[in-house]
Amino acid sequence: MRRSKLAALGLAAVATPLPGGLAQASGGGGGGGEGLNLVPMDEITVPIIDADRMAGSLYFKLVLEAGNSQVAAQVIKDLPVLRAASVAAGLEFARLNASGLRAVDAEQLDHDLTAAIKAAQPGITRVLIVEVRASQR
Repeated sequence: MRRSKLAALGLAAVATPLPGGLAQASGGGGGGGEGLNLVPMDEITVPIIDADRMAGSLYFKLVLEAGNSQVAAQVIKDLPVLRAASVAAGLEFARLNASGLRAVDAEQLDHDLTAAIKAAQPGITRVLIVEVRASQR
């Protein structure tokens, strides 16, 4: 129990944003690399439409990992464009794959969001889904 609390605190410390919206963590061992360049996004909510009616909502939070600090600074400037790409991908995912009555296919959602965000900003190395849930209306 204590070990899981420590692991959760460690993960929270890594994902906590620094001033300016950029979170950094030290690299793991002697390579002299820059570390992680993480940019958190606000939660996104899209409707789940089933048979031409709103059946629920899909909620997700993302953290974008940039290749370096210069790309991370550009990502911060491009957040409105990246959010629009995320909303569009989330709407399409919700239309085809989501329901308030079953678990969200996070693997497929990750695939869809990664493709959309990397198309908008090729400097993104990973799209991390830190929270995802669906609710019934």
